[in-house]
Amino acid sequence: MIALLIVLGLVVILVGWVIGVYNGLVGLRNRVKEAWAQVDVQLKRRFDLIPNLMETVKGYMNHERETLEAVTQARAAVAGAGSMDARMQAEGGLGAALGRLFAVAESYPDLKASTNFLSLQEELASTENKISFARQFYNESVMNMNNKVQMFPGNIVAGIFNFGNEKFFEVDDAAQREAPKVDFSR
Repeated sequence: MIALLIVLGLVVILVGWVIGVYNGLVGLRNRVKEAWAQVDVQLKRRFDLIPNLMETVKGYMNHERETLEAVTQARAAVAGAGSMDARMQAEGGLGAALGRLFAVAESYPDLKASTNFLSLQEELASTENKISFARQFYNESVMNMNNKVQMFPGNIVAGIFNFGNEKFFEVDDAAQREAPKVDFSR
């Protein structure tokens, strides 16, 4: 009888432990989703600011069609990205295109003095900062989730219930890591 109570007690403890680890994994998975949603909110804000910026810049930059088209194409790539991985990749391209646009804008004194352009530039800079913080929070959430999925003994429960690693928000293209080149010789 005592042996049965001991076995029953161990089973209850084991089940309680599995439930605790499972709930922790669910919480971490939800935190990753929420963190991505915060990144997505800021990316949408930037996405919505770009048409206003483009209209302001078009009036001044008649000779910079390549730069304007690059931003337009990058924005279209973001809009067409289906998966989270594709979205991450497209957002990196959009950020690089916007960097080139602001670098080229340095050659246009009238544009730099435009109140509308300065306001949009400040709004985009603020949004980029928010995107950076949201990406950092997302990556931190992914790290916590991946640690729980990979470390013993959580990896046992994660394997049983098919919890997998999440993907970090990373810049894969080396060209996107480089600062845009500013040419004042025009």
